[in-house]
Amino acid sequence: MSEDNIKENKENSQELSDQDSDQTADTKQADHKEKVEEKSVEDQLKEAEDKLLRALAETENQRRRFEKEVKDAFEFGSYNFAKESLAILDNLQRAKQAITNDEKLKDNEDLDKFLENITIVEKDLVSIFERNNIKKIISHNKKFDPNFHQAMSEVEDGNVEPGTILQEIQAGYMLGERLLRPALVSVSKKNSPKDQKKNDKKDEK
Repeated sequence: MSEDNIKENKENSQELSDQDSDQTADTKQADHKEKVEEKSVEDQLKEAEDKLLRALAETENQRRRFEKEVKDAFEFGSYNFAKESLAILDNLQRAKQAITNDEKLKDNEDLDKFLENITIVEKDLVSIFERNNIKKIISHNKKFDPNFHQAMSEVEDGNVEPGTILQEIQAGYMLGERLLRPALVSVSKKNSPKDQKKNDKKDEK
């Protein structure tokens, strides 16, 4: 084989080797590009998923806020209406009591039917209150509770424990679990030392 042939073969081999190297480099570059593209798509999907979850969370928060606003508005309206309606019941009861206690009027037979009508209206109104979750606070002989009662006076009474409600001056009411108005009451307190000594002497006798 001549030197020219040998040289030509070497050149051909080098050319083939260079071509293989170029192809390998192109293949690696293509693989890298594909991986970059795949990663980019995954990132885009993840970002889209995060945005969707945030949008859903915000929508849910808005829905809850709207429901709370509607509920608060309804309860606030009901509260004010119920509180104003108590004045009607108070006036009916005051009128009934005033007529009953009036010496000139209480024996008037014509007023009996009037009192009966007032009683019927009073019962109907109380029934309406109860159906709408407006309930009277039971106070008499109960322990004073500042959450439900407002003390208007204190009376010395050694027969009951201090802080016991002796008299209900004005009825209190609840709207569900919310205080509509406190009951105005008279509360017992301890006897003064002087009164206590008098009571002790009476007991000795």
